[in-house]
Amino acid sequence: MMEYLVAAPVASVIFSITILTSIMAFSNDNIHANMILHPYSVYRGKRVYTVITSGLIHNDWMHLFFNMMSYYFFSFQLEVLLGHWQFGLLYTVSLILSDLPTVYKHKNDQWYHSLGASGAVSAVIFSYILFSPLMKMMIMPIPIGIPAVLFGVLYLVYCNYASKYSRDNINHDAHMFGALSGLLITIALNPHIVNSFLQQITGGVQSLTR
Repeated sequence: MMEYLVAAPVASVIFSITILTSIMAFSNDNIHANMILHPYSVYRGKRVYTVITSGLIHNDWMHLFFNMMSYYFFSFQLEVLLGHWQFGLLYTVSLILSDLPTVYKHKNDQWYHSLGASGAVSAVIFSYILFSPLMKMMIMPIPIGIPAVLFGVLYLVYCNYASKYSRDNINHDAHMFGALSGLLITIALNPHIVNSFLQQITGGVQSLTR
């Protein structure tokens, strides 16, 4: 644990707070109600803070587990690559940006609520993909690892499709716009990453054709 705190203190703090507040919200309806995103209210200038606090709570244990598992696999390494304040900026800004399309889309839906760190976690994953586009990632139902850059393309295609046609009560817009935010913010913080990304892709393609 001390290794994580030293190498990635910002990721460690976010990880700990998200787990703690989520567990508290599981058993406290007031905390849950005060932190969850309600686009109808936010669009009208009320409870605007929930664009951030909604990312600190989750619907249930399974929701929390999957988000934090993905966070654990990528965030601590990403903070080392990006830098401490850069990681904190990416996570916080992506959390906000991933919610804004949802606020606009559901601005007149009084019944609609959203919660979870999925948007910011998607940003973390896609930021890491820019650094290592050829690493292997798993995507169901494909039984083998595929290059991260291909995973990213399939992920965005699926999120866009699911946003339009799915009725599974998952905020696919937050996933998609969080991922895009992660890409844009990482490039803004590290413009050289584009050249490195393209070089790695080119090298990978060339190795396949030899």
